[in-house]
Amino acid sequence: MSGRVPSAAGASSGRAACLAACLVAFLVVVAAPAMGAERSAPKRILLLHSFGRDFRPWSEYALSIKAVLEQQAQWPLDVQEHTLLTARFNNPGPEEPFVNYLRSLYAGVPPDVVVSIGAPAARFAQKYRDQLFPDTPMVLTVVEERLVNRADLTDNDTVISVQNNFSAAFNGVLKVLPDTKTIAVVIGASRLEKFWLDEIKRETTPFEGRVAFVWYNELSFDEILRRASVLPPHTVLFWGLMSVDGAGIVHESDLALRSLRAVANAPIFSYQEPFFNGYTVGGPMHSIGATTTKTVDAVIRILAGERPGTMKFEPLQLGSPKYDWREMQRWGISESDLPAGSEVLFRQAGLWETYRWQIAMLAAVILIQAGLIGGLLYERRRRLVAEVESRQRLAELAHVNRYAAAGELTTSIAHELNQPLGSILTNTETAELMLKSESPNLAEIGEILADIRRDDQRASEVIRRLRSILKKTPFEIANIDLNDTVGEAIRLLSAVSDGRRIALKFAPSASVLRVKGDPIQLQQVILNLIINAIDAISQAGATEREINVATAQSDAFAEIRIGDSGPGIAPADVKNIFNPFFSTKPQGMGMGLAIVRTIVEAHGGKIVAENQPSRGALFTIRLPIAH
Repeated sequence: MSGRVPSAAGASSGRAACLAACLVAFLVVVAAPAMGAERSAPKRILLLHSFGRDFRPWSEYALSIKAVLEQQAQWPLDVQEHTLLTARFNNPGPEEPFVNYLRSLYAGVPPDVVVSIGAPAARFAQKYRDQLFPDTPMVLTVVEERLVNRADLTDNDTVISVQNNFSAAFNGVLKVLPDTKTIAVVIGASRLEKFWLDEIKRETTPFEGRVAFVWYNELSFDEILRRASVLPPHTVLFWGLMSVDGAGIVHESDLALRSLRAVANAPIFSYQEPFFNGYTVGGPMHSIGATTTKTVDAVIRILAGERPGTMKFEPLQLGSPKYDWREMQRWGISESDLPAGSEVLFRQAGLWETYRWQIAMLAAVILIQAGLIGGLLYERRRRLVAEVESRQRLAELAHVNRYAAAGELTTSIAHELNQPLGSILTNTETAELMLKSESPNLAEIGEILADIRRDDQRASEVIRRLRSILKKTPFEIANIDLNDTVGEAIRLLSAVSDGRRIALKFAPSASVLRVKGDPIQLQQVILNLIINAIDAISQAGATEREINVATAQSDAFAEIRIGDSGPGIAPADVKNIFNPFFSTKPQGMGMGLAIVRTIVEAHGGKIVAENQPSRGALFTIRLPIAH
């Protein structure tokens, strides 16, 4: 076995190489965790909201910015959000507690970037920069150009602003609906909203003489909803913002807009994309995507080391018009009326494209069942004929009942006619005597003739009322004002009640009550019930002699309540009072209330009889309100 002893120089070189390798390994082991920690340390981003995390339109911008940041950032992110709620109140109170909270929260660990959403948050961040984040870069986004505080901007700030162009928005409305006569502007009463109200009014100057503007800023939101439900034709609603209404009540904008859309009888337009999907018709509006792109670009560049002051962004203008196909269908807006370059979204696929194989299957079923359907149609025709005959019999029976009621009104009708006819005779004789004098007073004769004309019209009105009640007409449905119909019947009965010393009082609803019905038959219902009440009070000899009639709205129904001070209904008779041939009168036929119930039910309504807690009977009629 043989070997070789290394030389001194070779041994020294080997020891040096080994020492170098160990040193490199040590540095790698020590440095690797530090480098990994640096790569894995999240970037802290503070989102400062102006009105709330769920307050549109700014909440939609914030959601979009967070989502795109998480997609594009090279680093893990720790996004923290805080809300400057004081911006939503007219009397917000001190901001110092919120400032102290943020200072304690970020003491020693400031965020890497502060992103303010909306003008109030931008103002707050600039105002308290030195106390909170003196060295932290700031991105002031979704701020309207007129609200940017340029004087307090530093090299550590960049601004992504938008520019509201209300003239363009109103022009968009008039291009789509050129017959528009009135634009009702819905906006709140907070300090920020008052600022925008003045700006909107300034931009409406070019439209003077072309369209009228109505302002809802001083109204409570309940009053806004009421007015929006009864707007005249050729009116549109323009949605600005609703954080505080004219009564000082705070609202969530999206919830308020949803309530407005539910009751409005006119289309709603806005210039904000967050209110577009399912709420408004559309038009030129600010794009969430365009603002998000610029904001995310600025944040990532800042995180990568670029100074915010070197970034300059032009204010974002209203984008190309976009329209909601569903709202266009709802309000009858044709695509041919849209401005050039408009985009129509949310278009629903046709029935055939969506349900092709289901339609084919249904067609096969229809062909198989053709014979059965023919038989059903025949039976349906027979049933319709029977319903027509039933309605005719009801009309004839009701006509007979009206004649019976008219018989009870004979005395009062004769009295109402005798008064104007007697006055006409007296005035005529007086005029003849005056004309025979040598110098007749023509002015006084003119007054006499005016009295004659008035009395003649009064007599004619009595005859007209009687003829309308006695007129034999088929059952005809019309859209009628229930207050007018009930009032007409009460005027016809007022003489009867006066003759029997009974006070007949009517309290109509403050709002118009529209129902679908036959006015003559509904008046017959009122006549029957009031005549019954008059008879009940007269027979009982009650000391309190009054009948109270009132109309009101209850949910989706119009109510007529007729109460009297008579003896009421015997408990045993309450269940049978509407049955045919049931009567509590000695000479009654028992058909009056049966006809009343039949007429009410034919109108899709319901009538209930009960005794009042104090005294007397109460009849309540509920009829569906017409839409």
